[in-house]
Amino acid sequence: MTTQNEKARQFHALHVRGQPLVLFNAWDAGSARAVAEAGAAAIGTGSWSVAGAQGFADGEQMPFALALDNLRRLVAAVPQPVTVDLESGYGDAPEQVAATVAAALETGAVGCNLEDSFPANGRLRDPAGQAGRLAAARQAAGKSGVALFINARTDVFFQKPAEAHDMAMVDDALQRARAYADAGASGLFVPGVIAEALIARLAEASPLPVNVMVMPGLPGRARLAELGVARISHGPGPWRGAMQWLTEAARAAMA
Repeated sequence: MTTQNEKARQFHALHVRGQPLVLFNAWDAGSARAVAEAGAAAIGTGSWSVAGAQGFADGEQMPFALALDNLRRLVAAVPQPVTVDLESGYGDAPEQVAATVAAALETGAVGCNLEDSFPANGRLRDPAGQAGRLAAARQAAGKSGVALFINARTDVFFQKPAEAHDMAMVDDALQRARAYADAGASGLFVPGVIAEALIARLAEASPLPVNVMVMPGLPGRARLAELGVARISHGPGPWRGAMQWLTEAARAAMA
């Protein structure tokens, strides 16, 4: 059997600039199996989808114990490496983030997302403070002996609408990327950015492989590969699509 650390190293190797890994995000064991059977190289969860499937709002509103139980079943259901969306780490202090990461590692997950905004209001954290939280996550992974892929999410591009995005925001994201890389992050997740010129600059200058999220206006996979992106996440899109289909099918059945 493939060990957890071997899966972690496999997952790291899937992040290649110009050959983006596609994560069609799952939310439970059943959806993970469906994505796995489609030929996915890895499985990723999305916090919005996981919470919504259990009747909770996003933003760490779902009890962490329930999220862990769901993750444990999901990891056991598929042979692929699994990365989990840990939102903002379920705690402000570095030691709380470390405990969250350690618990996620115990389920068998080999990667995680950790975002640099406050779950209550989406406001950005101080880069140095977030770097300290990421360093604590890396230390927790080191104690476990697993080469955890820490995907450092920056919410810089969620602070303004897409039409207001500019190179100054790219510079902010790159400054954070450097601090996060020094703290032990493995990748840079930049949801919200859709402009080709901004994505190209991020991919070129980031010390970490860049991950973008599918949303209206984002270029297609082939173009993102040309721009140097290393990972494409579908976020809550798959769950929303599944729920829309279910609602429409139920409406038709009861018509």
